[in-house]
Amino acid sequence: MFNSFYKNIFMNKKSKNMKIKLISSVLFIISATIIFYSCDDTINQSELDSRPIPQSNISYSEHIQPVFDAKCSYSGCHNDADLAGGLSLTSHANTTANFLIVAPGYPDNSRLVLAVEGRTVNPMPPLGYWPLTDEQIRAIRTWVKEGAKNN
Repeated sequence: MFNSFYKNIFMNKKSKNMKIKLISSVLFIISATIIFYSCDDTINQSELDSRPIPQSNISYSEHIQPVFDAKCSYSGCHNDADLAGGLSLTSHANTTANFLIVAPGYPDNSRLVLAVEGRTVNPMPPLGYWPLTDEQIRAIRTWVKEGAKNN
């Protein structure tokens, strides 16, 4: 009887330790997942589309690059690897490298502006992709008109 009592206590301690380790592991995985997803600084399409953009003093980093990141420079399009149409929109330097694409101060001479306004043979983004809002299109035009600054 004593022997069976001792085994029962020992097994319960072992079982208790296993439960603690299991619960700790599960809590760690849940915590790590929450931290991973909360650190993501990207925004979804509806957040981006509802974000207000001022009428002037357009900031490249605040207003233009987030639009390019979400709607233009992803896999298969205007990123550094794929260079659709020979164009990368992943940075200010890449976006403004070709004067024909972005002519600072001259939105009507900028292929980028004409493409997003649908005034070219190949309007951007193509049909079936996330369209730019009227406000985002206006912001790109205004940014180019204001000199396409890296601000």
